[in-house]
Amino acid sequence: MSSNNNNDYDQEDSGPPLPDFRTSNIQLQTIAPALGVTGGSNTPDYIEYDPKARGFNTVFANAGVAYLTGITGGGLYGLRQGLQSAPSSHFRVRFNSILNHSGRYGSRAGNALGVFAVLYSLYEVVADQYDLEDRLGARAISPALGSFVAPGLGAFGAGVTYYAPSGIRASGLAGVIGLGSVSATFALYSMLGIPYGRGGFLFF
Repeated sequence: MSSNNNNDYDQEDSGPPLPDFRTSNIQLQTIAPALGVTGGSNTPDYIEYDPKARGFNTVFANAGVAYLTGITGGGLYGLRQGLQSAPSSHFRVRFNSILNHSGRYGSRAGNALGVFAVLYSLYEVVADQYDLEDRLGARAISPALGSFVAPGLGAFGAGVTYYAPSGIRASGLAGVIGLGSVSATFALYSMLGIPYGRGGFLFF
């Protein structure tokens, strides 16, 4: 009697049975969207790439690389200036001079190049989104010329916008310099047979 009562008590206290966690009977096709399994086909599933969908990824990448380039170059220049302009040969004085000059020139160069990269990338993304190379007929003339439209607009617009507070003359000159830089790079790449924009950074 006591044994039967104990068995009944154990069965009532154990609760519902545990689920079966064995995966041999699971069909991956039933949860395909979560695991990327599509049907029973063995053909590869390729990811579609749309170069115009880069958007702000390009902006952030260009800005980061430009900023790091600026602070590195400006910091090295500040190192040289700090060593030359130190008022004393004592280590602490020279070290302080190096820190001051490196921080000053590094931050200026990094901020300037970073802002220019952001402006350039924004103009380039706008040109890509609105298919300006097709609207202007540049791609119909030559596919290579079509690839020049967005970088050219980006460099020109970035120069004009960056120097806009300095006046129309300075901003226009900066835009022309930016457009000329893109043109020179495009011509050089064409002569060397290098695909334009191969570097993936700004107009290089």
